[in-house]
Amino acid sequence: NGLIITAVACDQHLHTPMYFFLLNLSLLDLGFISTTVPKSMANSLWDTRAISYAGCTAQIFLFLFFTGGECSLLTIMAYDRYIAICKPLHYGTLLGSRACVHMAAAAWASGFLNALLHTANTFSLPLCKGNVLDQFFCEVPQILKLSCSDSYLREVELLVISASFAFVCFVFIVLSYVRIFRAVLRIPSEQGRHKAFSTCLPHLVVVSLFLSTIMFANLKPPSISFPSLDLVVAVLYTVMPPAVNPLIYSMRNQDLKDAL
Repeated sequence: NGLIITAVACDQHLHTPMYFFLLNLSLLDLGFISTTVPKSMANSLWDTRAISYAGCTAQIFLFLFFTGGECSLLTIMAYDRYIAICKPLHYGTLLGSRACVHMAAAAWASGFLNALLHTANTFSLPLCKGNVLDQFFCEVPQILKLSCSDSYLREVELLVISASFAFVCFVFIVLSYVRIFRAVLRIPSEQGRHKAFSTCLPHLVVVSLFLSTIMFANLKPPSISFPSLDLVVAVLYTVMPPAVNPLIYSMRNQDLKDAL
């Protein structure tokens, strides 16, 4: 992710909407994986499982901030590819520099608002069922298990709203790629079709994995909540996307390889 940020920032040939959004995605991925993994690694190395109350609050805020921003940005990137492939003559008009900056700012702002609402609401709850979380990082559903008040239902409602937003993003992304695939199938060159499919299908797989696991983690009923299942699902949406995104979105791209 650091290499992608450096390459896009330094190479004039990569100052286009697609790479601008890719730079923002790499920034989000860098923050996303740095919020959870280093702390769990440090705990493993020093053989401890502790995190302070302030540290837990910060971790939840940053995690929700980067998650919300990534969800919005992946939707914007799908829209960018849709315009580039299905409406190439309108690309410069619809995705000018000002529009790109506004869209990226909206993605970051949506992440900030998401994090602020959830963090403030979660940590306003009285917690009286111990201080043990069955997860390798601070997660809202795990903290709600410690609540001893019916007011936790407010946070459940917020989680449902956030999951609904993620679902809307997912539907928009899928519809964008359906339109893209229909356009690609009309390409006479078999090599061109193969290149487009080999680029778009991995994008769709990673986005589907990220959004489906995060919705499942936040909406699953307590009756099917097991530590091993929670851990696997958490790894799928916290570690996999930031690690795989650079490979799928960037390392298969010849222009970016040349810049690196």
